[in-house]
Order: sequence, then C-alpha cells, then structure tokens
Amino acid sequence: MAIAQTVALRPGRLPPHSPLGESEPPCFDEREATGRYALLKATGIYALVLAATPALAQGERIRLWNLTAQTITHFYLAPAGTNRYGPDQCANDRDGTVDHDERLRITGISPGRYDAKFEDKTGRVCVVRNIRIKAGDIFSIEERQLTNCRK
Repeated sequence: MAIAQTVALRPGRLPPHSPLGESEPPCFDEREATGRYALLKATGIYALVLAATPALAQGERIRLWNLTAQTITHFYLAPAGTNRYGPDQCANDRDGTVDHDERLRITGISPGRYDAKFEDKTGRVCVVRNIRIKAGDIFSIEERQLTNCRK
C-alpha cells in the first residue's frame, strides 16, 4: 500500500519534481511585501499632506472687505512690524481695484498678524498696523482705522 507523501512548501518554493529543476526562485514573503506596500502608501499620503498644507491654507479664502470711503488701487501686506511688503493684492481683482464695500481675495499669505499699506484713488497712502488675519476669514479696513495716512 502506497502512502501519499505531502511536501510542505513555503510560498514561492518549487517542488523537487518541478520541470524547472531543483533550484528555487527567490523567496516571496507576502507579509514583507504587504508591509512594504503599506509603508510606501503611508509615505505617499504623508508627502501629499505636506505638499497640500500651504495650498489648504491658501484655499481657505482670506478676503479683505474695503470699508474705507475710497476705492483702493494698491494693497500690500507685510508681517507685522516689518516693511517686507508682498505683491500688490489688487492684482487679484478683475478691474485691479477694490471699491467701497467690495471684497478682495488675498493670496500668498498664512494666517497671522500683518501691517497693510494701501493707496486709494485720491492718491492717499495709508498704513494700518497689526491686523489679525485668520484662515477662511474676512478682515476689514474701516475709515476710522486710518490714522497713518499721507498724500
């Protein structure tokens, strides 16, 4: 009576009677491959989150609400207490100006405290200091805040 012999094989191992011969291909460990895949996936997700963080902050529509009596023709922001003003934010508007009671999309900044410098259509140049800007918020500049202006 013949007894059937069972050969226990690791994944990726060829049986001794394989037509490919006695040699074994490199061992394939599913757990190791799954772990590598999970690590690559986690690393990819982490990289996407890091890359998207500034974009998310900017995507949180920060806007200026012009409550001055005049149309603003140029508007700049600098970190509070500095003179490092960024680009003219009026370039974000279709007509390049911000009328009274109009809102302007602000780009390229993070939430924080800023000094604003602007010029209106009368030629008046004003600086408003220490404005708190929050993500996704609308901040306003009102006529009563304009104490530091020159023509």
